Amino acid sequence: MLKYWSIKKYGSKLLPLLEKRYGIKKYYTTNEIRTVIYRKSFNPKYLPLAYILFLESSELSKIMAKEFPSLVIADYKKEILTILNKRSYQGYLQVLA
Repeated sequence: MLKYWSIKKYGSKLLPLLEKRYGIKKYYTTNEIRTVIYRKSFNPKYLPLAYILFLESSELSKIMAKEFPSLVIADYKKEILTILNKRSYQGYLQVLA
C-alpha cells in the first residue's frame, strides 16, 4: 500500500512543486528534481521515477547509468505501471506507458 501512495504522490504532487519552484519547463535538471524530492518529503526510493518523468532522454541515460547502474529503465517502468494498474490509477503517471 505504501508503495502505491508514494508512487501516486510523485504523479500528482511533484510536477506542481517543480513548476512552482522552477517555472514551467518541459524538462528539469537532476538538481532541481532532487531538491524538491528531499525538501518536500517524497520517498527517495522512487527517485528514478522522477528522473524518468522529468529529465530529457539524453540526460536520463547518463544519470541512470551513474546513479542507478543496475536498474533497467524499461523493467522499472513496467513495475511501476503494474502497481498502478492493480489499483486502477488514472493520472499523470500514465505517460510511462
